[in-house]
Amino acid sequence: MTPNSQAGHTGMDIQTIGIVGAGQMGNGIAHVMAVAGYDVTMTDVSQDALDAAMATMRRNLERQVSREKISQADMDGALDRVKTTLTLTDLGKNDLIIEAATERETVKQAIFEDLVPHLGPDTILTSNTSSISITRLASRTDRPEKFMGFHFMNPVPVMSLVELIRGIATDAPTYDACLAVVQKLGKTAASAEDFPGFIVNRILMPMINEAVYTLYEGVGNVRSIDQSMKLGANHPMGPLELADFIGLDTCLAIMNVLHDGLADTKYRPCPLLTKYVEAGWLGRKVGRGFYDYRGDEPQPTR
Repeated sequence: MTPNSQAGHTGMDIQTIGIVGAGQMGNGIAHVMAVAGYDVTMTDVSQDALDAAMATMRRNLERQVSREKISQADMDGALDRVKTTLTLTDLGKNDLIIEAATERETVKQAIFEDLVPHLGPDTILTSNTSSISITRLASRTDRPEKFMGFHFMNPVPVMSLVELIRGIATDAPTYDACLAVVQKLGKTAASAEDFPGFIVNRILMPMINEAVYTLYEGVGNVRSIDQSMKLGANHPMGPLELADFIGLDTCLAIMNVLHDGLADTKYRPCPLLTKYVEAGWLGRKVGRGFYDYRGDEPQPTR
């Protein structure tokens, strides 16, 4: 064994980051990693998705420059540090890999199984999952001790929290290495145990689901529910507006994980949430959810 593999990673060891998935989470993670000075390789199954991710990253970096959060030189350097590829196995040479694919366990398992034969002995594997068991995902790899949850909040360049979730086998050097990355990003880490939903979504998603039940039962309409929580509880976004921002398919997937994993009826997804997802009304990303975003101003759909 090399000295590096005996000691495990330290924060200084991690120089290169591989990101699986070029959606809103993947491109946001690539953005903050590149600004912090890491060399990033991002992959997706679609070249269009990769092109869109780079365009989004450029727009967001330009916004940060205009607000004097970063310099033009910072932006140019960050964009130079991000490479894209359609070949998943190209990520194997990186020090740290963050999977940010769709919130479906079978998809994530297939990604890790494909990656494992191409990894270096010290590569750390992580998942940006918002609810799926880290222990179970790690068990499908050859390195459960070097596997953990690395859960960023959306939008990644703006939100300061990162949940770090240890599986049953995650070792201390792996946790410390990921903690050092979070600190280098200038973000704050919250350590969560490996239970369904972790901390944020264990609390947030049932609140959103209850807001959907409130709509389903006719207690209030979309606008009154959101206004009530914004003005009555000082929330910056109403729960239905937030659900649209997150994606109703993601909300439903997390509620199903909570319901299945905790075996408690209080986590049963609202039938109206299921209906919206079945209709393809997934929120802002498709132009319609609890609000219709296709006009000049969002309009409630109920």
